[in-house]
Amino acid sequence: MKKQINMKMKNLFFNKKHFVLYKIAFLTFAFQSFTCQSQQNMITPPYLQKGDTVALLATARKNIDDNLKPTIDLLHSWGLEAVVGSTIGLDYHQLAGTDEQRAADFQKQLDNPNIKAIWCVRGGYGTVRMLDLLDFTEFKQHPKWVIGFSDVTVLHNHLNTMGYKSIHGIMPVTVPRATPDAVSSLKASLFGEPISYSISPTPMNRLGSATGELVGGNLSILYSLLGSPSAIDCRDKILFIEDLDEYLYHIDRMMMNLKRNGCIENLKGIIIGGMTSMKDNEVPWGKNALEIIDDVTKKYNIPVIFNFPAGHIRDNRALIMGNTVSMEVTASGSSVTFKK
Repeated sequence: MKKQINMKMKNLFFNKKHFVLYKIAFLTFAFQSFTCQSQQNMITPPYLQKGDTVALLATARKNIDDNLKPTIDLLHSWGLEAVVGSTIGLDYHQLAGTDEQRAADFQKQLDNPNIKAIWCVRGGYGTVRMLDLLDFTEFKQHPKWVIGFSDVTVLHNHLNTMGYKSIHGIMPVTVPRATPDAVSSLKASLFGEPISYSISPTPMNRLGSATGELVGGNLSILYSLLGSPSAIDCRDKILFIEDLDEYLYHIDRMMMNLKRNGCIENLKGIIIGGMTSMKDNEVPWGKNALEIIDDVTKKYNIPVIFNFPAGHIRDNRALIMGNTVSMEVTASGSSVTFKK
């Protein structure tokens, strides 16, 4: 009798042990599956078709000049219609209206199912001030492309945390001075055409290949969003960064912040765009912006492309943020290809 009880207890122990092991294995598989899906299943807004309408509005700095005709003509040449938002022409100190006015205009275009894309006319500063006033409920039912760069990085990052793709590219105020390649790359992105870039070699490049989801944008904005609900997840991503008119020691501080937050060590690759019009102090920092970035990232065994044609430069090629890209960095040149 005692032997039978001991056998039952032994069987019960092993059954519990096997159940626990099974449960751990199941939860591990479920977590890995969820993580994989969350990285792969970014939602692509519908690509544009001829006859679609694009809204032009301001989320940050004011746009009081009569300067949108070249952009409207460009959209018409693509077979698209343009709607000018109520923020165009508003003048509230540096901003295109109060936070509430800018949010109301953006919300109107978000909620209108006939608007297929929202093109922010310029950057500056101020998008983050209106972000928490927005309701993305209707957007989730009818996703649309949000386009821009610089301060629009706020929206790119926030949409990325929600699981939606967006387009980092030229803005209406930069259309007249943008290169043909920058303009055509935006059109290709909006209409769902294949996108692949070939870049000349740069001595600072670090060779290798990687595939992952593209995230990032303006370095100053990325830095400012860390710790907020709009901060990007760097794990297994390819990070794009660019910036304008920053002190060199600011670049170092921001890169060190990304490093200490664990972002850089978890990346699959890095793409560095224009580091334009950098400033130094009377006592020089001692390194330029690219050397600062190289210094902070060189310990990580990942491919890096320097001088990619995107950012505050005329040749500002379009990048679909949230899209899976493959990057190949060789001694003879680099390529970045967007997966469909």
